[in-house]
Amino acid sequence: MSGVWGWFGGGAAAKKKDTPKNAILGLRTQLEMLQKREKHLMNQMADQDAIARKNINTNKNAAKAALRRKKAHEHSLDQTISQIGTLEQQINAIESANINRETLIVMQKAGDAMKQIHGKLTVDKVDETMDELREQNALSEEIVSAITSNQIGEPVDEDELDAEIEALQQEALDKKMLESGTVPVSVSSDVHNLPSVANPDIKSRQALTEDDEEEELRKLQAEMAM
Repeated sequence: MSGVWGWFGGGAAAKKKDTPKNAILGLRTQLEMLQKREKHLMNQMADQDAIARKNINTNKNAAKAALRRKKAHEHSLDQTISQIGTLEQQINAIESANINRETLIVMQKAGDAMKQIHGKLTVDKVDETMDELREQNALSEEIVSAITSNQIGEPVDEDELDAEIEALQQEALDKKMLESGTVPVSVSSDVHNLPSVANPDIKSRQALTEDDEEEELRKLQAEMAM
């Protein structure tokens, strides 16, 4: 499988991608070794210090030899601590650089995706599309208005409808009058047009009323003369 990747350059790409990871792993392995050495040197220093204290009064040469070994261990410990600090800084630097690289790769992919999404889309094309949509909406409104405002067929004469309504009302009224035995309204209107005949009783009552009024006037005049 590795051979196939090698033919297409996949092996080199994978190796390049794993370079930061491998470097960090190697640095961490070395860091663990130095940390173990640090603990070992500290234990050695403690042992030599104990030997020197034990022989300080009985065997000065042994005490001095123990102190010299302790000093050597201290020197090695200082170097080890310095190396540990350097490795930790290097690990942090590589991790930060790798994070920056991965972030940049992701951002580049996002940019490529945006380009692919937009394609040949431009502001002018967006404006053109919006104008077309507005035109189509306006056309749709005009079509709806034309459909709802225009009636299908010939217009109906309102006066003719009113005349038919009056004729139907008169027909219903005449039928009702015939059924009840009374004279229809249309006939009674003709009767009112005939010449009227005087009623003697009404005229006689009107004459009596006038005589009474004149009699009351005369009485008032007589009272005022007195």
